[in-house]
Amino acid sequence: MRRVMWLVVASIAGCGPDLPANQLPSHPFDPGSGHSGDYGSGSGAGSGTMPSGPPMCAEPERRCPETFSYTGAGNEQSVTLIGDFAADGWTKGVALSLSSGKWTATIPVAWNVQVTYKFHVVYNDKSEKWLPDPTNAVTADDGFGGKNSVASAITCTEWTCVSTQIACPGGAQGGFDWRDAVMYFVFVDRFLDGNPANDQPLPDPGLAAAANWQGGDWAGVTQKIQAGYFQSLGVNTLWLSVPVDQSESTGLGTDGKLYSAYHAYWPRDLTKTEQRFGSEADLQALVAAAHAAGLKVVVDYAMHHVHKDSPTWQAHMNDGWFHPLDVTGGQCICGSSACPWDGPTAKTCWFMDYLPAFDFTNSAARAFSVQNTVDWITKIGFDGFRLDAIKHVDTSWLTDLRAQLTATIEPTSKQHVYLVGETYSGDQTLIKSFVDPCAMLDGQFDFPLRATLDSTVLMRQGKMSALATFMDSNTGYYGAGVMSTFIGNHDVPRSIHFAEDTPLWTDAWTDGKDRNWTNQPSLVGGTSAYERVAVALALLMTNRGVPMLYYGDEIGLPGAGDPDNRRFMQWSGYSAGQSALLQSVQKLGAARAAHPALRRGDRATVFVDDETWAYKMSDGSDVVYVALNRADAPRVVNGLPSKMLTDALTGAALTGPSITVPPRTALILPSP
Repeated sequence: MRRVMWLVVASIAGCGPDLPANQLPSHPFDPGSGHSGDYGSGSGAGSGTMPSGPPMCAEPERRCPETFSYTGAGNEQSVTLIGDFAADGWTKGVALSLSSGKWTATIPVAWNVQVTYKFHVVYNDKSEKWLPDPTNAVTADDGFGGKNSVASAITCTEWTCVSTQIACPGGAQGGFDWRDAVMYFVFVDRFLDGNPANDQPLPDPGLAAAANWQGGDWAGVTQKIQAGYFQSLGVNTLWLSVPVDQSESTGLGTDGKLYSAYHAYWPRDLTKTEQRFGSEADLQALVAAAHAAGLKVVVDYAMHHVHKDSPTWQAHMNDGWFHPLDVTGGQCICGSSACPWDGPTAKTCWFMDYLPAFDFTNSAARAFSVQNTVDWITKIGFDGFRLDAIKHVDTSWLTDLRAQLTATIEPTSKQHVYLVGETYSGDQTLIKSFVDPCAMLDGQFDFPLRATLDSTVLMRQGKMSALATFMDSNTGYYGAGVMSTFIGNHDVPRSIHFAEDTPLWTDAWTDGKDRNWTNQPSLVGGTSAYERVAVALALLMTNRGVPMLYYGDEIGLPGAGDPDNRRFMQWSGYSAGQSALLQSVQKLGAARAAHPALRRGDRATVFVDDETWAYKMSDGSDVVYVALNRADAPRVVNGLPSKMLTDALTGAALTGPSITVPPRTALILPSP
């Protein structure tokens, strides 16, 4: 009889040098901003439950319980199974147990992989033999004049996984491994208008189109799920804008321009969905379609504040649920002289004077907000939450949320709820302080890595050797955390402009607001910038972490800072550069899905210089070499195996130990 076992492997903690704190706001202004929090798990629309069955994992990680047996003559002292079923299978083997005259052992074998084996028999007189399985007629020469038995590729209906998401006491013991996630940020209002009937731009004549609602909705996202768009990119996780009902008001931004709540960070009624995105049933249908297509859904959740239009503010403005706006020295607006972004006021400031900030040291306010978050995951069935501006929220809110999810959601869903936070900072120590998969966050968006990667690969500043050194120190820095890696998001200029032959901006931390409303960047011509973006994405897609793709970056969508970096998604009429980048992203996604080494392997540099970096990713028998060249000329890299390797991106056959990497190119070379 086959039984399902759960094998849990935690990440190995490491450490690295701290980066100096970057003196920037906690996140760029989202005209009134603060972003949101995450919602948790579940598999079906509105259910929050998962069907019973084996754990979810990719086929290369599946293991089938297979029983091997040997019937002897009764004079055997021991019988050991040896073979290629494990790395040490030929030398160490597995001892069989004797029962009713039969020696047996049940072991996990790789999914759909042929197993070669034999039995090592030691007799009572101390003699020994190496024998093929007498019940298996399929054999192969063993190279020593004898035979090995060959078991055909084995599959099963109840498998185990060689590694799964870290298990927390009382929580889910298995399920989707978030180290295998590839995330796509769907900025809902600007993605696809699937239902024009819910288009409701605000009528204020002072409101520019770029800051108004433009019609994207959940119906549009569902259409693209069903069309297989995300799957074609290798994406298996969607990050959606905050689903909560938003204010109908306009508000002034720090640039003096009027904005609407199109970005979904001005929550009003925390119990309702935003009507312009669709109904609750529409959201449930989206999640159901995503799960049917093998996609997880992570959503933004704005827990830091509400809009002044919110009934929650109206009911509790005077009872201690919210921090006061007026303090000694003026109004406590984040980043003001009265309340700087960092320090003691970071958890008490308001992002704007129309966005009251919760005081989560108040137990009633905290309990209300945490329960609201749990209610959303219960009725919709989300798989995780993206928690915005987490450093501005009292830690007690986060620990209470994790405890609630672990106790009430995971035992039913059988899925670990992924919580990823945003701390817009270059301070690794600060970012790490919130990472604890069993008590707080599973991980955070890796802003220090994004700044280093964009500077080095896109803008060609510094040396590739410095990038390698930084990444070596960054790997394992966050312990068991599953960090999310990225090159761009909705708070910085579009990545394509950093990658231009002459970058429009030369500081990776810029907000790009100098070109928001005038002299806005246009579609980048040629192919070189798109090739550099592909190289940067290749690095993310061949290393640990959850790569996050901001909508439109797969086609080099142009844009300055917020809101110009949130243009409506382009669905046709691609230039040659855009088409080439899209194809590169699709091939990168396929390569990452095919090789566990690219998702969870150990990295070892084999060659690095000023312009190139080649490294080996290893996960057991899965070994993949990656070569990156940021230069505008071909470069030779060394240190590769002295055998023929086939590039997973182009199909080109290359032979090491030295290969020539074309300009602005990445090579992904699985080792046969």
